[in-house]
Amino acid sequence: MAIRLFGRARFVDLEEDGTAVTSHQNTSSVAVGITADNCSVCILDENEVELWRWPIPLLSIFRLGTMMLGFLDRENDMEIGSTKILCFRNTKEISDFLAAFKMCQSLKPSRPLSPVNDTEKVSVFDARTEHASAMQYFQFYGYLSQQQNMMQDYVRTSTYQRAIHVNAKDFVDKVVLDVGAGSGILSFFAIQSGARHVYAVEASSMAIHCEELVRCNNLVDKITIIAGRVEDITLPEPVDIIISEPMGYMLVNERMLESYIHARKFLKPGGRMFPSRGELHIALFNDEGLYIEQTSKANFWCQESFHGVNLSSLRPQALAEIFKQPVVDTWHVNCLMSGSIKWTIDFEKDPESLLHKIHVPFEFQAAKAGHVHGIASWFDVAFIGSTETVWLSTAPTEPLTHWYQVRCLFDRPLMVYGGQIVRGAIKMLANERQSYDVEIWAELGQTRVSNTLDLKNPLFRYTGTTVLPPAGCANESPSDALLQNAGLLSTGQMDYTVHNMINGFAGNYCGTHTNATNPVSVVEPPIAVAAQMVQTQDVNRDIFRILAQSHSQIMQGQNVMQTGQ
Repeated sequence: MAIRLFGRARFVDLEEDGTAVTSHQNTSSVAVGITADNCSVCILDENEVELWRWPIPLLSIFRLGTMMLGFLDRENDMEIGSTKILCFRNTKEISDFLAAFKMCQSLKPSRPLSPVNDTEKVSVFDARTEHASAMQYFQFYGYLSQQQNMMQDYVRTSTYQRAIHVNAKDFVDKVVLDVGAGSGILSFFAIQSGARHVYAVEASSMAIHCEELVRCNNLVDKITIIAGRVEDITLPEPVDIIISEPMGYMLVNERMLESYIHARKFLKPGGRMFPSRGELHIALFNDEGLYIEQTSKANFWCQESFHGVNLSSLRPQALAEIFKQPVVDTWHVNCLMSGSIKWTIDFEKDPESLLHKIHVPFEFQAAKAGHVHGIASWFDVAFIGSTETVWLSTAPTEPLTHWYQVRCLFDRPLMVYGGQIVRGAIKMLANERQSYDVEIWAELGQTRVSNTLDLKNPLFRYTGTTVLPPAGCANESPSDALLQNAGLLSTGQMDYTVHNMINGFAGNYCGTHTNATNPVSVVEPPIAVAAQMVQTQDVNRDIFRILAQSHSQIMQGQNVMQTGQ
């Protein structure tokens, strides 16, 4: 495993009375570092061979002077030689190492969740979160690769930057709190907009990398990294605005929205939160291909002689397990069988408890005849600033994000006809695994369909392929439409102008509306989509020429038949 080195030092010995030290003059200097996973301190010799490794939770470090540190292995503190004393070359190296060690130490919980009979106060986060889930969660977000995945989501990152920059009036000379800062990218955006100071709170080991980015960007005096959970930390002053990216799948997964709302305890009266509001949209959908695909996965368990063993009794359990997974992918908007309704939360006003149990009843009018296979969902968040309101949307009509969209399948399809009313509900109950248990049901007449799903364990189905409309959506012959452009085909210069085409299909999502729970008029500006010219490649021109000639011959044949010549 890679090791980050902070400097070099020599071993020293204390005299018996503790009044003097003796340097090991005959030994070469050693390198002192911390493993890349931020879990251990390592000592390496001049050949970079590992001499010692101490787990950080079991290591005590104490300063013996300007440039000396003592290392005590608490697990073996009774053994002779369990304490090592190192003298660093200069004060900078010892300070850099100590700062990194303290950051790592603050991120390593010394024990799991407090027992019920423990008199010590349990934090708000611990009270609602399973210890194993929290460990897995913070480990996941401690990986640079995961931070890269989020940062490279152009829609996400650029929308946040624009929302902060265009509303610079809300940031100039203001104190900002960044909740779940990760790489610190939002903190940097706040400084770019003139913030006086930013407190960046990060509970994963990413706090160490965030601090490094702050240092190398010369912003140590502007951004303070606080390693810990926002439920447990304290701030030296109240803040004017809170920024965060707390959204998960279906808006609420990972339960970070609760931490975001909890952070309001640090907000000055009248302070702002970016994002300011969240909306979860749900609608009925049809997707025969998805339903068949999921159902067929359980066919393995239909075998009555798998190496001589009858597996068929487990097929129902396998099918239930498969349908318990929400499907994370993207799809053509023509899959929708109805309009959408939304559940709204105001991050600046609503309590955390609103997120503990979410119940959204619905009454949809079927837009067309077909099978309803389940409920599709996506979310939007609004940044309501003094200058402008900016929207970040994960709708199927908008550019794709790393959140995609989420679909929950019913246990079986529900047949509907255009104009019929489908009634039902979606209920989401928060659990200790930082996620939600999802219950859905719908009924039409005497027919009722339902399902229970585990949002913690979704199926990631997105493959990166082009989103295609559902089968049977063509209202005219695509071949005839192509051949009608015979003149352009023959020159190989066939152009398609793309108007309001997003993610491979027509979008018409943007509009204007006012939310009844928030008197602020919210205008969603139309997306300016530059007309794109798709020019055929030279290698295809021969094919187009043949098609054009074929079309010409067909037309001539039709003329001959019509004139009787």
